[in-house]
Amino acid sequence: MKKIIHIDMDYFFAQVEIRDNPSLKNKPVAIGGDPKARGVLSTCNYIARKFGVRSAMPTYKALQLCPDLVLVGSHFDKYRKASEEVFSIFFEFTDKVEGISLDEAYLDVTDCPLFFNSATLIAQEIRSRIFKKTGLTASAGVSYNKLLAKIGSEINKPNGQYVIPPDLTYEQCESWSIRKINGVGKVTAKKLESLGVKTFGDIYKFNQLDLVNHFGNFGTTLFYYVRGIDNREVISSRVRKSLSVERTFMEDSRELVFLKKKLFDCFIECKQRLKKYQDKSIKSLFVKIKFSDFTQTTIEKSYLNLDYNDFESLFLKRYAESSKKIRLIGIGVRFNTNSNDEQLVLNLG
Repeated sequence: MKKIIHIDMDYFFAQVEIRDNPSLKNKPVAIGGDPKARGVLSTCNYIARKFGVRSAMPTYKALQLCPDLVLVGSHFDKYRKASEEVFSIFFEFTDKVEGISLDEAYLDVTDCPLFFNSATLIAQEIRSRIFKKTGLTASAGVSYNKLLAKIGSEINKPNGQYVIPPDLTYEQCESWSIRKINGVGKVTAKKLESLGVKTFGDIYKFNQLDLVNHFGNFGTTLFYYVRGIDNREVISSRVRKSLSVERTFMEDSRELVFLKKKLFDCFIECKQRLKKYQDKSIKSLFVKIKFSDFTQTTIEKSYLNLDYNDFESLFLKRYAESSKKIRLIGIGVRFNTNSNDEQLVLNLG
């Protein structure tokens, strides 16, 4: 049986803006929506949602519902960067990652050996690493297919997760709204409601032929979905561009012996994980350092071979350039993504 995780970042754009501007914390915040240009909101935080404010709502209406709403212009470059950091964490656990948007993805962790292959623990660790790396929270759903994983990710939002086990019963899901079903938008929901259907339990009463007569092929999908059956695969369309390993310390440090040990620990783990990617060629090596004041630096060099001394020399160069204590060390490699690039031999020893 498959183990699927659905990760959904919490009010993503707004959360990035609040992270970067702490004065917005505990205020109702929405992104976009110039009221003079008949704009609409792209997203909002949960404080704003308590007033009835929603994504895609006209700005004038949002301000009527919440006069104290803080409107923030969108900064897509920041959101894209945060998204890339989040997705890089997904690939630390599996290559079977299907991105739905900047802030949402399915992960198939059926074959992931970490945490004794517990999808629940893997989801917890992913959310923890996302927060440590980006300062952002995410919610997760864990189940045996994509439909139920996505439903699960909505149950304990924000900053929570929910597991829907294989022994799901009719009683557990009969009250779920039909709008939780993939493909049920406003038009389909309206048609379903005209038939007296608002919940999974309502659809359950229809036989497959009746649903097909009303909804064509989607009727068959509905028939199986409300019974917890979804055979869609997690389809990864993203090419892995890099692989990295990081260590964050309990206490910031300038002790060179300690830092070198952590650097070597990263190297051993990186080398081990690269065994899965011997079909790829490496373009460059890099070292990342985050200092006690949360500033960070990255130094890179072209790849010749996977030698610890190369990583150490990169680290020592940056170490000598600053007297600040260090809170995180990371090393990694970047892969060639151009199929015309000459293949480099990956000798892992």
